[in-house]
Amino acid sequence: MQAYRGRNFVTGSGQRAYIGSFTSAGGAGITVAAVDPADGSLTVTGRTDAVPDPSFLALSQDGGVLYAVSEQEEHGQAAAFSLRDPDAPALLAPAVRVGGGAPTHLCLYDGHLITANYAGGSVSVLSLDPEQAPAALRHVLRHEGDGPHPERQEGPHAHAVTPDPRGRTLLTVDLGTDSVRVCALDPATGELRVRRQTALRPGSGPRHLTFHPAGHHAYVVEELGAGITVAAWDGETRELRPTGHTQPLGEPGTDHPSEIVLAPDGRFAWVAVRGRDEIAVLAVSPDGGRLELTGRTGCGGSWPRHLTLDPAGRRLYAANERSGEVTWFDLDPATGTPHRSGTLPVAAASCVVFR
Repeated sequence: MQAYRGRNFVTGSGQRAYIGSFTSAGGAGITVAAVDPADGSLTVTGRTDAVPDPSFLALSQDGGVLYAVSEQEEHGQAAAFSLRDPDAPALLAPAVRVGGGAPTHLCLYDGHLITANYAGGSVSVLSLDPEQAPAALRHVLRHEGDGPHPERQEGPHAHAVTPDPRGRTLLTVDLGTDSVRVCALDPATGELRVRRQTALRPGSGPRHLTFHPAGHHAYVVEELGAGITVAAWDGETRELRPTGHTQPLGEPGTDHPSEIVLAPDGRFAWVAVRGRDEIAVLAVSPDGGRLELTGRTGCGGSWPRHLTLDPAGRRLYAANERSGEVTWFDLDPATGTPHRSGTLPVAAASCVVFR
């Protein structure tokens, strides 16, 4: 069956999950798994260790290319894999250095590949070649500042890059400076410029950000503050403004939230909380402006680094880094409560994406 059309069309039938892991901690690199449509279970169908420590993954819009950061401390890289054979990701070109250390996140934006580089606190802009592989480093935006945490906020630590709902600006989340920068990209030069900078609670250590489906609110995961901050988003002025509502999820210094995902209809949110090793369940108000903690479920392992929903929004998958597995949960459509359904061993698992 021909599943996608385009330069990098994918052949083969059935859904696949691509699981990133830390090779430096015993992981296989990128693990490919077939997804059973009946129960969501995963069965390994392939692997590649072509790049070290592919800790975060993303797919091209047509599903034909898989992108990965290589989270190397000194010389971080980005790479692209063809999914022409969905069970055998093949490097399209040699990995490209991003001009920063320990890239933790990436996204496609306005015809470029963007990476957030934790070490040194920078955001990199890479051009793409005709095969959609990263080609050249065009610009590095270096964050400045620090925060009150003596060990984690001695300087900037960019942790995530996320386009706004209209795709007009790029938001960069910095754990070291307790801030989110709203940036504009000049596609002609590749230069990324800061339009606005939003200050968050001192010592909160923002890690990731996601938007409500309606596009008027964003939710910022606080790794150091152990909570979630709600911010209003103005799509016209492109201003991010904290509303003052923060939902605690654990104890600062002990618990470290890592990832948030929202239901497609925006009614529920789920947050992975390391330390407690739980998935927090949150009810979202109809306007998206408030979150209420309604329950907690064990993550099925230790140190849940990443969460994702299957494309239908019916199941939740957790990448448990330290215990080394991906665990999946059926979701109660009325309450959002996850019910553990199965587990696949994946050493040093760090990220799961679906095609």
